[in-house]
Amino acid sequence: MCPRPEPDRLTPEQAHRRSSHGDAVLLDVRETDEWNAGHVPGAVHLPLSRLATGAALPPAAGDGPVVAICRSGRRSRQAAELLAGRGVDATDVVGGMVAWSRAGLPVAPPGRGGADG
Repeated sequence: MCPRPEPDRLTPEQAHRRSSHGDAVLLDVRETDEWNAGHVPGAVHLPLSRLATGAALPPAAGDGPVVAICRSGRRSRQAAELLAGRGVDATDVVGGMVAWSRAGLPVAPPGRGGADG
């Protein structure tokens, strides 16, 4: 069972529904080695370290809402705050990839491609 989200955070299940229905883009803010070890299929990749230095969102993120995800939820929360400061409609996944995996949601195995931004 996932921890209860803060009002503006999403559970993994909520994030999965929003991203799979095209209501939001899932932005993985983990570092490249973490991304390569496995990520959500269809997610867009931009490490928080690059986002924090002013990197633009990848074109695949579009102009719509963004849901950030990391390993445990700490970096994704920071990313959502940074993006909101830029005027982006952003939130994040409480519990990150750990909670996502525990919920049994899809994860691309290592070596699989994705929207790497």
